[in-house]
Formats: sequence, C-alpha cells, structure tokens
Amino acid sequence: MPNEKALPKEEGVDHTLSLLKEGYLFLANRRNTLNSKVFETRVLGKKAICLSGKEAAELFYDNKKFLRHGVVPERVIQTLFGKGGVQGLDGEEHTHRKKMFMSVMTKERLQQLADITGQQFAMAVDKWRSQEQVVLFEEMQLLLTKVACEWAGVPLSKDQIQKLSKDLTSLFETPAAVGPRNWGGRMSRNRIEKSLIELVEAIREEKVTVSADSILSIFATHRDLDNHLLDKHVVAVEILNILRPIVAVSIFVNFLALALHNYPEDRKKLETGDPAYAQMFIQEVRRFYPFFPFTGATTKESFTWKGYDFEEGTLTLLDLYGTNHDPDEWENPDKFLPERFKDWKESPFSFIPQGGGDFVMGHRCAGEWATVEILKVCLDYLVNKLTYTMPPQDLSYSMSDIPSIPKSKIILTNVEPKKG
Repeated sequence: MPNEKALPKEEGVDHTLSLLKEGYLFLANRRNTLNSKVFETRVLGKKAICLSGKEAAELFYDNKKFLRHGVVPERVIQTLFGKGGVQGLDGEEHTHRKKMFMSVMTKERLQQLADITGQQFAMAVDKWRSQEQVVLFEEMQLLLTKVACEWAGVPLSKDQIQKLSKDLTSLFETPAAVGPRNWGGRMSRNRIEKSLIELVEAIREEKVTVSADSILSIFATHRDLDNHLLDKHVVAVEILNILRPIVAVSIFVNFLALALHNYPEDRKKLETGDPAYAQMFIQEVRRFYPFFPFTGATTKESFTWKGYDFEEGTLTLLDLYGTNHDPDEWENPDKFLPERFKDWKESPFSFIPQGGGDFVMGHRCAGEWATVEILKVCLDYLVNKLTYTMPPQDLSYSMSDIPSIPKSKIILTNVEPKKG
C-alpha cells in the first residue's frame, strides 16, 4: 500500500525489565528517542505498538478497532482488577455492565459521597490532634476505607477496618511488584472477594437485609444481557471496583498536600474559598502528578492509521502519563499551573489521568467523578478546616515506582482544627 509507513521501532528482544525500571517514563522516553508518538517495542514477550497524545487516545478508545478482553496480564488481574470485571469486557456486554456503574454515579449519590467523606474527615481530625505525628497516606487509607464501605452499603465493623484497609491498599500497590509483594496482593484480593461472595450469597438468600437502593444491593441483584443474575464472584469483583478506587484516592490526597506545600501562592488563592479555583487545582494535581502510567488493548481488526499498519491482535499501549504531559496539548506541561484549566475545553482524550474515552459507552473510569468529589472535600479540610506543620522529611517521589507517592508518605504534626 503506497500510504503505509514503517513504524519507528525500538530494537531488542524484550524490554519488560526496562518498563519495570522506568515506570511512568518508559513510553515517554522512547517517544522522545524515536521522535514519534507511535512506535513499536516488545514487552511481556510480545510486539507492542505504543501510542501517546490526544489523537492517539481517540484512536485507542475506538471500540470498533480495539478489544480489552484478555489484554491485562495475570498478575494485574489477580491484584488490581480481578477476573470478570468491567475493565475486561467489550461490546454490548461492556456497555450493559458499565450502565450498572453509571447508575450509581448520580448527582445525589456523589453528594452523599462528599458528605460521608466530610464526616469521616472531621472524625479523623479529632483523632489526629492527639497524635504526635500523622502519616497522611496511611491515615487516608483508613479514612477512605470507611467512606467506601459506608457509601457502597458494605457492612464494616471496627475490628475489620485496619485489615480491610491494608488489603484494599495492597490491591493497587502490588500489581507492578514481583515476588512476595505481588503474592501478598493476590492473597489480599482472595480474602476480600471471599468475604464479599459470602455477603452476596447471604443477601440473595435473604439472610442479610440491606437497603434496596444501596450500591451493594444494586450490584448483587444486577442481571446480565441474558437476564441472569451476575455470578457471585463477578459481583464481588465489581463491588471491589467501587471500594478499591476510592481507597486509591489516598494517592491523590498525598499529592494534594505536596502541591499545597510546594506552591504556597496557590494555597493562598485557595484560602479565598473560590470553588472554581479549587476545581482547577484538583484537576492540575491529577494531570501533573503520576497515577496510572499506561493502559492496554489489542487490535480488533487490521487497519491503517496515519500511514501506519496495525495488524489484528496486536498489543497496543496508550501512554496516560505522557498524554497528560504532551507539549502539543499542554503549554509548559512540566510546570504546575492550575490556571491552565480556567478556559480549558474539556476533552475525553487529552486529559486522561484515569483513562480516557466516553463515560457511558466507552472505557473511561466510572469513578472519576467520585474521585473529584472526594478530593474537593479533602482539599477544603487541608486548606480551610485544619492547621498543621510539615516537619523536614523526604518529599521526593519516584517515577519508577508504580504507584508513586512521596517517600515520607507526608508526615504532619501539630494537627488542629482551624479556629474561627
């Protein structure tokens, strides 16, 4: 074909070890070296086409061209996502399951989530004020575990909180780990899924009564395209797809605190209580700091895009972090500038910290709105409702660790409710 072009290609047998070493910058480093937003490499023993940027993201989320089923490595399924979850579905099955998630992301439910977060934060501050120091990352895991369970309608006793919080955190801390840490993540998932399966069974057998409009009940009674109840294991996986992402917001809360510390002028602007500026600040935290490095799919059919040939069944990776730092879309992308969102024309393909595409029909994370609502409450507390000191500590974060957080996990001292 006369319009075909040879894909820029990284030579070598396999670059999985480089991916583990370079983390968030693995794709960006090759994009810069090869001077192309489309290139070929090899990871996990497979040829992989790598994409970056808005146009590439728009291509990647075209459901006529790409499939998600069977793409995620087993180590990630066994820790982060679980088997049978919405992330691995395609076509009508994905659309139907996604509607279940979107049905619980209403304005009223999101306000309820914000209210619960505020209540739990207030109680946490009462506890923190008596502590010599607060390790924010660990405390937010506990706080958000309580928030997630209350919002979803999952029963949680006081003696379960610590263990469940550690297990939920393990799900998003261990997918990229090797050896014992990854095995620990698998054990955590098995424990949580087992307890949730037992809970779903009890609900269906009417041995446990839960509110009919709770997320737990909606998921437990959801029916698939053939009008069958979802397999109880799949229900457990999907409930975890509510709980786990909420607890993972603890990563963003750490970066909120880091940004407030590093950019005091922005903190002063936030102290005015302007909700528009708070929204801009939150979005810039989500754009600027590392969260998800990339996501994957396989080509559903052979096609040509921009002169490049994509063969059916080819592993394709989309650079999430790199797209959020694409100089073609973001002016001074490596500077922290909340004002860039003031007149920003929202795009589902250029701003993709938790994935891109359409919310309802596509693969964009259904929990993105929930993330923002939680962060609004947390930011308000950190700026306007409490005082604290950040003693000397290691605030650096690694771009090779997935997920990445400040090394000190943000230590706070002298925590007190703000007076007046």
